[in-house]
Amino acid sequence: MALDRWIALCLLGLCILYGYTAWFTMDASLAPFMRRNPIWPSTFPKVLSVLGITASFIILIGLEKGEEKIGEIDHRRLSDYFLGQAVVLLGLMVVYALCLRPLGFLFSTSAFLIAGSFILGERKLHVMIPVALIATGAVWYLVQEVLGIFLRPLPIFVGV
Repeated sequence: MALDRWIALCLLGLCILYGYTAWFTMDASLAPFMRRNPIWPSTFPKVLSVLGITASFIILIGLEKGEEKIGEIDHRRLSDYFLGQAVVLLGLMVVYALCLRPLGFLFSTSAFLIAGSFILGERKLHVMIPVALIATGAVWYLVQEVLGIFLRPLPIFVGV
């Protein structure tokens, strides 16, 4: 069996377990007044489990496969790909997650986007910096002001 099917099989088991928890365990502990609500806390996990089970079955059956495409990744030749970039990007994601609270959302996200695009090969600073700043500001504004979720914009030592 191919690697993608093994991963799909593992995800199928995980989604079935997640779905069982969402359908049976979570609903049993609801308060009586919440049982009349149209949307329960388990609604989103139920949807996710159904979508995950469906996607896993599609991969297991092989419906997503057509003829082999030229751009398809061959897991037997991983050394031919840019693994260094992928590993550095994963490390950058970890550093970003660790710096998010102490350095604030605006600086951390802007630095992550600029460094990430540099790692991926973009060298035009006059493009990278404005795009990163605009994207960071737009996401912060939407999360903070539109959704009303507090997102620390500046570092802790600034005291906001």
